Amino acid sequence: MSPDDLDEMADLLGDPRVMEYYPRPKDREEAAGWINWNQRNYAEYGHGLWVIETHDGEFIGDCGLTWQKVNEAAALEVGFHVKASAQNLGFAAEAATACRDFASSHALASRLVAIIHHDNRPSQRVAAKIGMHRDRTLTHSSPIHLVYAMDL
Repeated sequence: MSPDDLDEMADLLGDPRVMEYYPRPKDREEAAGWINWNQRNYAEYGHGLWVIETHDGEFIGDCGLTWQKVNEAAALEVGFHVKASAQNLGFAAEAATACRDFASSHALASRLVAIIHHDNRPSQRVAAKIGMHRDRTLTHSSPIHLVYAMDL
């Protein structure tokens, strides 16, 4: 993800359908901040959220690995956003699987989590497809989010 992706990222993160389970869609400035945050993650950790594209280069969304707080400790999370027109086509599961495999093969953490809004059934299904299960022993600071996890 780079500043060249700002138009696509602003459209993605500004779409109310994509951001349904967030407090609100992001504006263009916030989308630029999202890109900057990911570039800082690349520099510090060697990973972050990456752009998802089809084989012919069509922008689909983002997916990747970021450090989040779970049970007040750092936890490696797989997260994703897929544009509305590409949802329910397997892109999120395919990208999340690739991120899971990357985290495992590079020994980035012993456990992978996904922090998911309690009403977000599609993301819960993606987590299950890649082998995650809801872990009631893990909590996020937001009480409306569930934590899914798997050992790597």
